Amino acid sequence: MTYMLPYKTKQFFFELIKLSIVIGAFYFIYQKLINNPELDFHDFIGFLSKKDILSLKSILSLLFLTFFNWFFEIIKWQTLVSPIKKISFKNAFEQSLGSLTASLFTPNRIGEYGAKAIYYTSNYRKRILLINLLGNILQMFTTTVFGVIGFCFFTAKHQVNIDYYKFAQYLLIGLLIIALIVFIVLKTKLTIKGYSLEKIKHFILGFPKKTMGFALFLSMLRYMIFSFQFYLLLQLFGTEISYFNAMTVITSMYLLASIIPSIFIFDVVIKGSVAIYLFGFIGFSEITILSTIAMMWLLNFVLPSMIGSYFVINFNLPKDPH
Repeated sequence: MTYMLPYKTKQFFFELIKLSIVIGAFYFIYQKLINNPELDFHDFIGFLSKKDILSLKSILSLLFLTFFNWFFEIIKWQTLVSPIKKISFKNAFEQSLGSLTASLFTPNRIGEYGAKAIYYTSNYRKRILLINLLGNILQMFTTTVFGVIGFCFFTAKHQVNIDYYKFAQYLLIGLLIIALIVFIVLKTKLTIKGYSLEKIKHFILGFPKKTMGFALFLSMLRYMIFSFQFYLLLQLFGTEISYFNAMTVITSMYLLASIIPSIFIFDVVIKGSVAIYLFGFIGFSEITILSTIAMMWLLNFVLPSMIGSYFVINFNLPKDPH
């Protein structure tokens, strides 16, 4: 005999879970600010107070870029979902920021997949997971293309000590893994947690090309916006560097930081370490680079996640059709 929990008890636990997610996200933000192993919080605040970044004009400019970064991300999500379900901009806004809050403290923000899927009824969820994966692949593709170009210019100008033998080894291993995955997808009928790889392949290959192309275009717009925001922060912190030279370092930084195995909890630390190494070639101070990384995190993750916490608290499970 199975025992069913009363409806009010279920509702209580559901509300408790939502509250725990929000508290967990805010606690994570607090810990990253106060106990950052690379950047002391008091040093960070003291550094900001000495710069022009706290002026109204600077704050509005940075918020303007943050707004459009997330505006295009929301449009991208609305666009990608449209082939299976039409949603409003408001729905896409809620799902994008709510899932950010729910995934903030999960490894590599993997919680975003489940958080977005839960906004939909069960008959949509598998496809939503695949669409979210596709969106992340498009953003990673953009990061890789811009990063490779930037890194080529960077290494042509600066003497970077690279162990090319080890690099070739890692590259070969990576290519073999990719080739193995492609072979499995194309030649076998394995399933992963109920997902047929054959169906995944057909879903991605059959996804509307115009929709995918427009989503890729939006991914590139996002990339250009947040990379320019990084450059603007460097300017506000008093550095002297041309836009082109800055972009070679910034694109290289995002490329290297994205391919280093990590969990999201240490994402800020990893980006900081990579940035310090790369910007060290042009003589930038650690406090300037770490403060820029911290500001980018506050503007593009912390601020949107605070807005997203409202959507998490007010979230209600969709009812499956009978």
